[in-house]
Amino acid sequence: MTWFAQPTSKPWRVAMVGAGFFSQFHLDGWSRIPNVTVGALCDLNLARAQVLANKFGVEAVVDSVDALLAQGKPDLIDLVTPSGAQEQLLEQLIPLGIPIVCQKPFGSDVRQAQCFAAAAAQHGTPLIVHENFRFMPWHRELKRLIDVGYFGDLHGISFRLRPGDGQGPNAYMDRQPYFQTMPRLLMAETGVHYVDTFRYLMGEVSSVYAQLRRVNPVIQGEDAGVVVFGFDNRSVGLFDGNRLNDHSANNPRRTFGEMWLEGSAGVMRLDGFGALHWKPHHGPEVEHVYDAAPQDHSFGAGACGALQRHVLDGLSGECALENTAHDYLQNLRVQEAIYESNSQGCKVDLHSFQFS
Repeated sequence: MTWFAQPTSKPWRVAMVGAGFFSQFHLDGWSRIPNVTVGALCDLNLARAQVLANKFGVEAVVDSVDALLAQGKPDLIDLVTPSGAQEQLLEQLIPLGIPIVCQKPFGSDVRQAQCFAAAAAQHGTPLIVHENFRFMPWHRELKRLIDVGYFGDLHGISFRLRPGDGQGPNAYMDRQPYFQTMPRLLMAETGVHYVDTFRYLMGEVSSVYAQLRRVNPVIQGEDAGVVVFGFDNRSVGLFDGNRLNDHSANNPRRTFGEMWLEGSAGVMRLDGFGALHWKPHHGPEVEHVYDAAPQDHSFGAGACGALQRHVLDGLSGECALENTAHDYLQNLRVQEAIYESNSQGCKVDLHSFQFS
């Protein structure tokens, strides 16, 4: 049993908007948390929503937010829609004061995201971005080890993204076909997860240098690239992303790739199965055993459920909320600096970068 499968301190009634591809992982997460009920699922495609409702025990299926709210005031609204649908929905929902979890991408650009965050603050509405990669158990364990000084002085972090789903004319069509027409793909859709994860593990980003490219000609956006990060603590990071090739795991999307986290005491390696391997300085590499729910083969080994449980605990005052709308803006600023660096062919200093 994972930690997020423990009963909550009070019953929670959740309403969910959106029944697209990723909604199944949200519903799976909610279903694993005792004392949580998903009372209604809203989507324009009622047939698609009903399939999910039947699978996860959702009480009602509706095709409008008004009908959703008519089911009774929920304790929380889970918004699982593309950014293009967020503006109208958030304008309607934020003034109600009901806590909202909003799937990324958060807003169509930095300025729209800033408007959402400002509106939430004005109305006193808790607004949290569903950025679940930092809740993958291997990343939580790495953060725990960093916090207790396991690595000594941090030197750097690198991640090699290789999901292997982007080759050929039918790339992404069986799961998220809109990937083919996104003007920005690698960093805006996927790399931003690692912007957030790098910030979570290493601290704030001070600079970026990026070289991005498109390899598969059937898509519009970039699908490969490298980004060099500088951090305020003087450590460095490397994100090497390529959606076309895979890596050594039976499910390349379990970890999406492999990571190395280095410090003065040694190096921790994350493999594609979710296992961690510790090599102390001048010593042999051994497996670092941790409570990672190794038999959990859901998305990110239960990352959605872990984030959702964290949100409930945060709203109950049991912990400080991570990735509130205001906090998440910095991920989007770093993302914009990455695209600016690629466009200009130079390193961008985050402390002086002016957003257009």
